[in-house]
Amino acid sequence: MDMNEFLASNGVTLFLAALVILAVWKAVRIVPQSEKHVIERFGRLRAVLGPGINFIVPFLDRVAHKISILERQLPNAEQDAITKDNVLVKVETSVFYRILEPEKTVYRIRDVDAAISTTVAGIVRSAIGEIDLDEVQSNRQRLIDQIKAQVAYAVEDWGIEVTRAEILDVNLDQATRDAMLQQLNAERARRAQVTEAEGRKRAIELRADADLYAAQKAAEARRVSADAEAYATGVVAKAIAQNGLEAAQYQVALKQVEALTAVGQGSGKQTIIVPANAIEAFGDAFKMLAGKRGTGA
Repeated sequence: MDMNEFLASNGVTLFLAALVILAVWKAVRIVPQSEKHVIERFGRLRAVLGPGINFIVPFLDRVAHKISILERQLPNAEQDAITKDNVLVKVETSVFYRILEPEKTVYRIRDVDAAISTTVAGIVRSAIGEIDLDEVQSNRQRLIDQIKAQVAYAVEDWGIEVTRAEILDVNLDQATRDAMLQQLNAERARRAQVTEAEGRKRAIELRADADLYAAQKAAEARRVSADAEAYATGVVAKAIAQNGLEAAQYQVALKQVEALTAVGQGSGKQTIIVPANAIEAFGDAFKMLAGKRGTGA
């Protein structure tokens, strides 16, 4: 039996076998881990196939869309915005997202990237318009969180998850930069003047504290001297009370001798004027001292 006869006699069987093989090949769908496949039947959504081996009805179901579920990054976009204090800024943003529900994405929005970019631009302008320029610079993370939350809410119906939103840069025009530089220099000058004034004030306070401390110590010294003088006076008074006029004369004579001795010990050439009764005072003092020593002996 030649080939023609074999095909003629077994043509139907071969056709059925080929049809079965084709049906099996169309019924089995292997989906990669990074994708999801949207299945349609007669133009309507039938199912969404996840990663792995899947089975569909051959010749009735077809893979209408192959959607990557990997995280995507939108091209960096720059849009103008006006802050609350009427300063024009150019904000450069970047958004990362991924598709979670392909059936919503393919049937509710045509151009996902363009739609998200437009949404981000509007939200950025609105968010920056509510704050001053200083807050844009100092509270950037709070602004990023606000933009991310609003974008995520806006694209939720598209089956999309916004994973990250970043403000890459905030640019100002040259006139605004010059004005800010002048303001910064003025603030630095003000701080320097304040620091210098505080330094002078502190120096005055320290000098005042030093003067007060010196006055306190001087007062304490005078008090100690007064206490000593009072004690000495008390001793002399007690001696006078016990020994009468002789003790008083002895103290006066002793002071005269000490005074004349101190005058005589001066350095250099000098002229000492001695009262007429100085010799008598010395004599009386020596006599009294000799008497005291004799008494003591």
